[in-house]
Amino acid sequence: PVFAGMNGSAIENFSCVIYNIFLMNCTWQAGGDAPADTQYFLYWQKSSDEEERECELYIKDENCRNMGCIFQNVSIGIEKAYFLVNGSSKDSLIQFYDEYIDLYKIEILTAPLNVTAHCTRDPTGCIITWHPPLTSHVENTKCFQYEISIQNK
Repeated sequence: PVFAGMNGSAIENFSCVIYNIFLMNCTWQAGGDAPADTQYFLYWQKSSDEEERECELYIKDENCRNMGCIFQNVSIGIEKAYFLVNGSSKDSLIQFYDEYIDLYKIEILTAPLNVTAHCTRDPTGCIITWHPPLTSHVENTKCFQYEISIQNK
């Protein structure tokens, strides 16, 4: 495909993470050959039947250039979400960047809740229990796998 705009002007290193259950943070870097006055704008669509929406809370660098976005109240759906970052400059056309992302793959899970350890001197040793972490989309708690690291002190 042929993209309108100056080569090297599209953003680079785009990445997003979801944390604290419903917050999402996306960041990027300016294109290496983008003019100094380039400003970037992020749009996203959670699913194909939702409207495309612009970022409401941009993260800016020291030159007031948009370099990221914080999203609130994000819920994880089953479809890939669509992200588009385009740019504007008074000097030249800026190439856009777009990507489809499975939101569940970028979630940083919270720690398991209510972890308790009950240890005795008899052969049963210790019983460790916990509740699954909080998440906006996993109903089936059997999906979680845990790894316990026990260090003798």
